[in-house]
Amino acid sequence: MIGSMPLSAPQLEGRITPALEAVENRLLEVVTSADETINPPTSHLAEAGGKRLRPVLTLLTAQLGDPGLAAGDEVRDAGVAVELTHIATLYHDDVMDEAPLRRGAPSAQTVWGNSAAILTGDVLVARASQLVAGLGPRAVLAHAKTFERLCMGQLHETLPRPAGTDPVEHYVQVLADKTGSLIAVSARYGAMLTRAGRRTEHVVEAFGEKIGVAFQLADDVIDIISDSETTGKTPGTDLREGVDTMPVLLLRQALAAGELDAAGQSILSTLSTADLGDDTVLADVVMRLRSHPVLERTRSMAMEWARDAVEVLGGLHDAVLEGTRQRLAAGQVTDPRAVEAAVADAQERVSHVRDSMEQFARLLVDRAA
Repeated sequence: MIGSMPLSAPQLEGRITPALEAVENRLLEVVTSADETINPPTSHLAEAGGKRLRPVLTLLTAQLGDPGLAAGDEVRDAGVAVELTHIATLYHDDVMDEAPLRRGAPSAQTVWGNSAAILTGDVLVARASQLVAGLGPRAVLAHAKTFERLCMGQLHETLPRPAGTDPVEHYVQVLADKTGSLIAVSARYGAMLTRAGRRTEHVVEAFGEKIGVAFQLADDVIDIISDSETTGKTPGTDLREGVDTMPVLLLRQALAAGELDAAGQSILSTLSTADLGDDTVLADVVMRLRSHPVLERTRSMAMEWARDAVEVLGGLHDAVLEGTRQRLAAGQVTDPRAVEAAVADAQERVSHVRDSMEQFARLLVDRAA
């Protein structure tokens, strides 16, 4: 068990669990300040909890590089920065979605209003940026590009889809930008800051992006099958806001192909004409989606993306060994016995990390089972 994730990784828990506790403590420090006026909103979501998926992944991939750096301050700060960035996007999302709940608690915009919630998210982005500034120019550039993708993904979801683009492909790209990009950079930071090698960075970054898409597709399923007590979020929130998630896009795709059944046509009719602000109407359409085959198709898509993410890890072993030898050469470690011992240690660590990353992938999609 690592944090709130039931990862079975006994060989890694002793290294990662204390580091994750340090990340959590540091996170709670960073979301507060000497200004008592803004402390309640800036600490609101961090104190409400969360899975901390992104810091876990950062700490996990940090085990692929220099063991002496794996639990150092830079890796810890990277873990805090990615979680802060994630939390900031939740403040903004809740304003756009007019969501009443987040993590089982009233959303910030419900408590303090839209303007305060937006500004709170901005403050947290600024604090994340300050942390990343201490990690070096490569980390700063990676964070800037990631934040651009987060915003671009949200814009592409908000603005009309360009004519002639495939709606399913467009939506998957939105997921890659909105969710996959931050999970990808979380994985990359761990490898980057422990000098695991550029090739290793590319492997774990690709894993992170693919598992991010899988995670969001699983969330599309969970938004339909779960209740607010389980998720801390009102079921069907995206439907209410007119956001077509994958189940709805698959209905529209079938309709365009002339293959949609009567039940699907009825669902689309309700989405187009009914008042989804009415809780009874929303609950009814959610119930009908639960029994329609598009839900199972979305679940299958999530599993396929997770399998693709795991396949990427096929190149991890060679990448880590290459990075290890490069690091030893840069440090002028030439004694054959020292090199052999370091390579053997890296081989053992990469085996444990890969197993844990595969578990990580399964856990993210199994939530939608």
